[in-house]
Amino acid sequence: MRLSQMLFVTLREDPAEAEIPSHKLLLRAGYIRRIGSGIYAYLPLMWRVLKKVSQIVREEMDATGAQECLLPQLQPADLWRESGRWDTYTQAEGIMFAMTDRQQRELGLGPTHEEVITTIAKDMIRSYRQLPVHLYQIQTKFRDEIRPRFGLMRGREFIMKDGYSFHTNEESLKKTYQDMAQAYSNMLRRSGLQFRAVDADSGAIGGSGSQEFMVLAEAGEDEVLYTEDGQYAANVEKAVSMPADVEPSPFATFEKRETPGTETIDKLCKFLKCSPTQVVKNVLYQAVYDNGITVLVLVSIRGDQDVNQVKLLNELTKLAGNYQAKTVLFLNVPDAEAQRKWAAKSLPLGYMAPDVADDYIAGSKEVNSKFLRLVDRTAVDLTNFVTGSNESGYHVVGANWDKEFPLPARVVGVRTAKKGDLAVHNPEQTLQSARGIEVGHIFQLGTKYSQAMGATYTSEQGEEMPFVMGCYGVGVSRLAQSAVEQSYDKDGIIWPVAIAPYHAIISIPNISDAQQVEVAEKLYAELNQSGIETLLDDRDERAGVKFKDADLIGIPYRIVPGRSLKAGKVEVVERATHKSQEILIDEVNSSLKQWIEAAIN
Repeated sequence: MRLSQMLFVTLREDPAEAEIPSHKLLLRAGYIRRIGSGIYAYLPLMWRVLKKVSQIVREEMDATGAQECLLPQLQPADLWRESGRWDTYTQAEGIMFAMTDRQQRELGLGPTHEEVITTIAKDMIRSYRQLPVHLYQIQTKFRDEIRPRFGLMRGREFIMKDGYSFHTNEESLKKTYQDMAQAYSNMLRRSGLQFRAVDADSGAIGGSGSQEFMVLAEAGEDEVLYTEDGQYAANVEKAVSMPADVEPSPFATFEKRETPGTETIDKLCKFLKCSPTQVVKNVLYQAVYDNGITVLVLVSIRGDQDVNQVKLLNELTKLAGNYQAKTVLFLNVPDAEAQRKWAAKSLPLGYMAPDVADDYIAGSKEVNSKFLRLVDRTAVDLTNFVTGSNESGYHVVGANWDKEFPLPARVVGVRTAKKGDLAVHNPEQTLQSARGIEVGHIFQLGTKYSQAMGATYTSEQGEEMPFVMGCYGVGVSRLAQSAVEQSYDKDGIIWPVAIAPYHAIISIPNISDAQQVEVAEKLYAELNQSGIETLLDDRDERAGVKFKDADLIGIPYRIVPGRSLKAGKVEVVERATHKSQEILIDEVNSSLKQWIEAAIN
């Protein structure tokens, strides 16, 4: 492709809307253009990158025996109501674009396709003889992000590969799950990315187990905790660890003490001269279930620990049936306005005890009249501990469970693991932290969707059995941008060779020089004919402008037919290292082919 004929516009300044380097560079280099909030056009250079990523994904999926298809983006709400996820996606998470057609039928733009694919399996797969089956697609998805940001990282429209497998049993599912773990590792490796596979929370997708594939980058929205021995890695939402040892309590007897201005753990420990490991803090949450019932949740946890809200949400979802509900729509720490809706009297915030009385709640049809009391495992074995007194300005010391305070009946593990904690699998290993961009996620769904939607097959024994399912997603457009976030410098993008829009760019320093143009044209034709995808910068621009643009757009190799032509050579510059060398014109093709093959393989 000749740049003189291409839609090619670069910017010298960072766009005001862009926050992270990859977003700035993709806009500046003319790869994408913003059309609306979280909505981007993929321009010719970007589309070439996306096609290359898609092809790598497609090849790895096909190699496992998965079959490509294309599913509808427009989905009937009734399917999502069958699975029980309509309210979760349109209200709780609020990420589904929902609409009503002219016949007053409710529809949603697909953020994911479990319901559609399960319906297809229900209609078409009758016998165990047809299983296992694995279908996948690569298409545009939609999510109504509350705050679209970071370009293609968190947009409202994006390209994704999602796949779904159907099995007769867990053993068959686990084999495909492992095949996908390997395939995803292959995809990222072939794309030239540094990544880490980590244990993850299944979230709204559900299922018994899941794994995320994180591209390592400082701008990553996710925190990954891992051990140096390579035996453990998990998203912080899922990670577990051993908390620090408890320090001995200095309090031998139970008593109430005045502790003014000690609403925080730090202030309290300084005032009482004690360790936060000796404190039981009581954190109040408000959970709203999908039937409209609000439940006030009091979590007792060790003072040096924090509640992991994702783990807490999972615990509360397990209890949904106790409140005649299916799932949690909202979970948050209630602010003063929220408290006014259900509080019978002012709560002693910062000074609450594990036994704060239920009469603080003005019960109603919408609000459960009792606190749901949970205790984290870190607080269960504490003795002679410090905690609130249910009176502002006062705490109690020397307290014990089942003596001064009843131990809550439900013991949970909802603490947040953090960097420096000891690893569960080996206490000699400490957790390290890295930032990551989630580009892939695989799930063992089990029978969550097949049971809910009545999707069954006939077993060898003639029984109707629900499909055992798996789900596997890769963000194609997100992966492409994450490659930029992982690899750039002050001059611009540094694309991995395998997914770069072109392998090489020939920059003619002076288009008025007949010899430069002749050699450039010869190499341009020869390289493209031999399979080396090459751009020709034949614009009537200064050489410096052309070199800056070549660096900005990140093409792996720049060829310059300049001063060295007198010796029958051209200059070849490697974008990643800025390493320059002069090569005989007749050897350019073979040299580039060798370098490209080495980089891709």
